[in-house]
Amino acid sequence: MFPVQETLPFEDLQEIPTASPWCQRWRERTHSWRHVRDGGFDARRYEVAPLDEAQAEKFVITHHYSGSYPAATQRLALYETSTGERRLSGVAVFGVPVSEAVLTNPLPQLRPYAESLVCLRFVLLDECPGNSESWFLAHCFDALLAAGVRGVVSFADPVPRRTASGTLVMPGHVGTIYAATNAVYAGRATARTVKLLPNGTVFHDRAAQKIRRQEQGCEYAAAQLTALGAPRLRPGSDPALWLREALTAIGARNLRHRGAHRYVFRLGRTRREREQIKLGLPARTPYPKAPDLEPPAT
Repeated sequence: MFPVQETLPFEDLQEIPTASPWCQRWRERTHSWRHVRDGGFDARRYEVAPLDEAQAEKFVITHHYSGSYPAATQRLALYETSTGERRLSGVAVFGVPVSEAVLTNPLPQLRPYAESLVCLRFVLLDECPGNSESWFLAHCFDALLAAGVRGVVSFADPVPRRTASGTLVMPGHVGTIYAATNAVYAGRATARTVKLLPNGTVFHDRAAQKIRRQEQGCEYAAAQLTALGAPRLRPGSDPALWLREALTAIGARNLRHRGAHRYVFRLGRTRREREQIKLGLPARTPYPKAPDLEPPAT
């Protein structure tokens, strides 16, 4: 349908293990680590509550490495309350994936977007002690269950993101929280090629499609590229041709991605309720603990 194809250089990046004793933290899109043995989490100092769209978007864009905010339907906040005031320390965003099949393949019995959602962002500040995330996630699931959600799909991306100059901006999601909270490991998502921008963020296929077809949101997608130095799309120009030239002009790269690790949570008040929810994908064991082998040199 679109004869104009981007011809970008390819690269492979070393993956990191998806299970480790380290907990990932963020502040202003810069990562740090907390070891699980450090502990220090005191549930009496924290609470979880719904969060409005504006606050959630500001927090995620400020601190998450992607610098972007997804299509959210449920937003929950982790507040630190030891000083008597609520201080926003973490945000979890659940919502709509790019395709309904992301939900219906692993959870075929649940109504997508209502009874099943995707965990799209999960961000804790560097001030949060080790083991904060498992407590936060458990309380998020309680809130989702009360809202009628029975299943959550989440992904752990083990591929690092680097800028064009080699600076590490995202070391990879280690996935420790999913193993620690007994998620069902459902194997890899589909392997694909993603477009990596010079700042280390991914330019998603859906954004490219919006530009080519001039669909709603195409202006925002194009602005991502012009902010990095691409020329503006002129009225009457071929959007597909402009996209190819824009990606080349800013130095975008094609990244061979072997597929994120997929995890499924079945929600219920009891173990029996959780196990009654049918899985559409086979449970895989054990949890992944080692990176993929590097492809042979060509």
